[in-house]
Amino acid sequence: MWEPSEMRGARTTKIMSEKKPKKIVEKKATVETKKPDAPFDKAKAYSIAEAIDLTKKLSKTKFDASVEVHFKLGIDIKKGEQQVRVAVPLPHGTGKTIKIAAFVTTAKEKEVREAGADIVGGEELIAEIKKTEKTDFQVAVAEPIMMKNLGQIAKILGTRGLMPSPKNDTVTPDPAKAVKELKKGKVSLKNDDTGNVHVAIGKISFESPKLIQNFEVLLEAIRKAKPPTSKGIYLKNITICSTMGPGIKIAI
Repeated sequence: MWEPSEMRGARTTKIMSEKKPKKIVEKKATVETKKPDAPFDKAKAYSIAEAIDLTKKLSKTKFDASVEVHFKLGIDIKKGEQQVRVAVPLPHGTGKTIKIAAFVTTAKEKEVREAGADIVGGEELIAEIKKTEKTDFQVAVAEPIMMKNLGQIAKILGTRGLMPSPKNDTVTPDPAKAVKELKKGKVSLKNDDTGNVHVAIGKISFESPKLIQNFEVLLEAIRKAKPPTSKGIYLKNITICSTMGPGIKIAI
């Protein structure tokens, strides 16, 4: 049915006016609040118990971070007799699983395997490493009689810090004992070319008393390793930290 345009316009206006207005919902801004870091003074030296407590609180990694100790030593790195090498059995281990290669004679192969060695062999193992230059292990143990044969791969092992040495008890007539101690948490360490020593004493998940005991055993070993010719202050600075965490000074 025909109707005037004025009526059609009025009816359209009425229908539109009856529509409910849309509700405008305002989104509330969310502000993420981060917990403040545990307060500590970078210049202050803390007791070992306080330092470990702070190290745990300041660790931000999602994985079980290592707890590392760094010693700054007052030694003359240009003098060979002042190089510091220490092998220390930590009472609670480091929390790390290490892969050990044992270079032994046939008579010792069974006992080192039973002790936990991951790679065992003699001349054949040496020949394989010489050919491939692959060293899929973190520590090497050897019988004294095998050292002359290891000379063939001394450059490969030496540049990777894997050469067995009597100074860290990895060259021994009782390789099975050495393997057992290493698996339990014995650490071998030496100073770097700046006179510093770096070593892990456990994991963030370790109970604090265990970390303290590991540290105390390590500290005593470092003190006893002071070279006789070293003059002046021997232990200049000790710092503890977690993996990717800030360094915290320890009172000496």
